[in-house]
Amino acid sequence: MKTLFQFVLLFVVAITSLAEASERPNVVIILADDMGYSDLGCYGSEIATPNLDALATQGLRFTQFYNAAKCEPTRACLMSGHYWQNAGFGVKRGQTMGELMKSAGYATFAVGKWHLDGNPVDRGFDRYFGHLGGGSHYFRCTPTQRLDKKPYKENPEEPFYMTDANADFAIQFLDEHQTQNTDTPFFLYLAFNAPHSPLHALPQDIAKYRHAYRVGWDEIRKRRYQKQLELGITRPQWKLSPRQSSVPAWDSLRDDEQEYEATRMAIYAAMVDRMDQAIGRVLGKVRQMGAEDNTLVIFLSDNGGSAEDVTNVPQTPAALLGPSGAGKDGYWVGLGWANASNTPFHSHKVEMGNGGVLTSCIASWPAVVRQPNSITDQPCHIIDLMATCMDVGKGDNISQPNFKTEQSLGPLPGISLRPLLTDQKRQSHQALYFHLFHNRAIVSEGWKLTTDWDQAWQLFNLTTDRTELNDVSKQYPRIASRLQRQWETWYATVREKHFTAAHGDPQYRRLDDPEESYLRRTGNRNETELIWRSQAESLKGRKRK
Repeated sequence: MKTLFQFVLLFVVAITSLAEASERPNVVIILADDMGYSDLGCYGSEIATPNLDALATQGLRFTQFYNAAKCEPTRACLMSGHYWQNAGFGVKRGQTMGELMKSAGYATFAVGKWHLDGNPVDRGFDRYFGHLGGGSHYFRCTPTQRLDKKPYKENPEEPFYMTDANADFAIQFLDEHQTQNTDTPFFLYLAFNAPHSPLHALPQDIAKYRHAYRVGWDEIRKRRYQKQLELGITRPQWKLSPRQSSVPAWDSLRDDEQEYEATRMAIYAAMVDRMDQAIGRVLGKVRQMGAEDNTLVIFLSDNGGSAEDVTNVPQTPAALLGPSGAGKDGYWVGLGWANASNTPFHSHKVEMGNGGVLTSCIASWPAVVRQPNSITDQPCHIIDLMATCMDVGKGDNISQPNFKTEQSLGPLPGISLRPLLTDQKRQSHQALYFHLFHNRAIVSEGWKLTTDWDQAWQLFNLTTDRTELNDVSKQYPRIASRLQRQWETWYATVREKHFTAAHGDPQYRRLDDPEESYLRRTGNRNETELIWRSQAESLKGRKRK
């Protein structure tokens, strides 16, 4: 039986929590780059991510959180709260999230990869550190690196690693805020470049995983899937998708190929590990400020694991690690491991399969979350983040034009995530829309209609088949036709219909691939192109299955 003292203590705690929740929370949105659905420990991985796992324990994990399948489109959706086709590439129309939160009275900070038009400090953010372009070296700054508006260069006499630098500046901005604006809530957008290529990691982090991946991608996928079942991230009726057809069985690789591939994944895992360490330091600062309970933290990735493999380099572990043992330019993790990163799904970055458009996502707000360590299957989308910020930040000024271009885009299509955190009923999306290159999809009422690379539309029942193994378009032709018309109606209304260049399916590259050997020998490769081995030529005159 509880004593009177215990009842009083519980009452005081409850009143304190309600008071904290009634205040506007601080908001931290953390975005990873090219990280697969299963690459966190709390989503099935063997990679050590204790800080994000702890965030999940005190918060909510999403199993059906959609992105826009690629870096720029996802960032445009996130930062504008609209589909990128309406906001424009780079967010040419409407407000940015920084402008919204600033208008709501928040101190606003952006750190890391921007990959949108302009500079964050001209688009609603008080402070910025990061690179404006789409990618970055990890051991030196790119030409687009900025501290606020000024170009920034690393100190060659001091150790520099981009993931750590992003955490350092996020902490610096929060330090300054704590000193100067104690009565103002803060909004921090922390967009890591990790684990996007190039494969660069600190030697001490690589050492943790140096032998972990010699079991191969087939075994890693099985282990991750089993762990996902145990965690409740996936369900037994959602069968593990088979290895992608262009990826060879691990046991079919030669010893030197296995060693090369195991080393690639060890570096990738080290990059994810270091990102988690950096996130832990930033969240530790929030905790030190006494702000943890009333800070909404949301973590997600911009797309699924990337199968890109832009390499014109020797393919050996020694070359991959480089003289410093920390990775060398020109290397990507490749298709085989991307397939494992996206367990239990097929497909990858840029494609409409769930391996491309679903992200692991964690939301934590200790003062508000009713059911810590819970999981939701509710379909959500990255456009929901702006609506969530508007909801929790009490910002309602979304009709003001900005960026000296066109008028506002009107009401936000996203739906706030707040009800899910408070264990209340949330309004459902009538439909979610996707388009990138020749790839299209619509998700509505438990169905998904999708096509990649101009193949015939396929229909999947996401309730029984989240891993999209059974096309039921012939069993349900009316549903397929209705959803196709619905997608086409939406597409007819969007402002931008570019970004439709033809790229073919990626293929796994063997070390002795004669085409690659020729390209390496002659140097006849464009290092900046998207290497989807079968490109437009492979689509010409070829009947797709």
